[in-house]
Amino acid sequence: MDTANRGPALLDARAATVMLGCCLIWGVGLVMVKIANTGISPVMNAGLRSLLAGVVLVAWAKWRGIALLSRDGTWLAGLLCAVFFALEFVTLYLGLAQTTVSRGTIFLHCAPFVAALGEHFLVPGHRLSGIRALGLVAAFIGMVIALGEGFGGAGSGALMGDFLCLAAGVFWGLTTVVIKTTPLARAPAEKTLLLQLGFSVPMLFGWSVLSGEAGVTNLSAPVIGALLYTVLLVVVVGYTTWFWLMRTYSVASLHAFTFLTPILGVISGHVLLGERLGPAAFAGLALVALGIYLVNRPSRA
Repeated sequence: MDTANRGPALLDARAATVMLGCCLIWGVGLVMVKIANTGISPVMNAGLRSLLAGVVLVAWAKWRGIALLSRDGTWLAGLLCAVFFALEFVTLYLGLAQTTVSRGTIFLHCAPFVAALGEHFLVPGHRLSGIRALGLVAAFIGMVIALGEGFGGAGSGALMGDFLCLAAGVFWGLTTVVIKTTPLARAPAEKTLLLQLGFSVPMLFGWSVLSGEAGVTNLSAPVIGALLYTVLLVVVVGYTTWFWLMRTYSVASLHAFTFLTPILGVISGHVLLGERLGPAAFAGLALVALGIYLVNRPSRA
């Protein structure tokens, strides 16, 4: 049966576990972006990440025998997604260079609301009920509580950085909507991601050159390690898995889990780097968990 003609597919235990793993990868990835930015200009960083991830993804698809060049009507949608994808990371990387990770992450996470509204109005059978909307709001508030201690302390460019991260969230949400409402919803996850990476690479490198970025300035071991982490884990593993899940499950259900990403990043910073971990993180985590439950709570007949 076509998933477009039935109710939204809520996450089962396996999908929830996979999403939890993705959120952990992405949470650490937010810190890695900041580290990589210390030796590579922000947009150049995004371009290198897309280029290297694309090479790895092509090799993976060839090894697995996944068709990437089939004529399935996805090219136009792929180009549109690539534009949003490139704009998302231009604005995110520039934003994180001007504001704190905590502040940028909060504004970035307007994406679940953009995606959920798009699915509500454009995907038949995927209406966003009041309970599910409440769950998204609860999860967002939980994330804000968890990151509240790091919300201050930004420099004079914080407002511009916040705005850029907000724009990144809108582009992220629009990318999700395009994938869910076009032939990309039926394409292999690897092809969905590769179309975005391939089309976005020249956009990102072109933007970097035209804007006069310094480019690669310091390829220290931490910078290279951070870049490779974002290439292999954040993009190749995380994004491919995300697009694979999106073929089956409601974007509201999936995006509700993304509110865990920054909280897991804070916890990872405490475990790996000894950074301070206050009670607000656990209070926020509990509220995010409640929100995820509400979004994925089966409707009563």
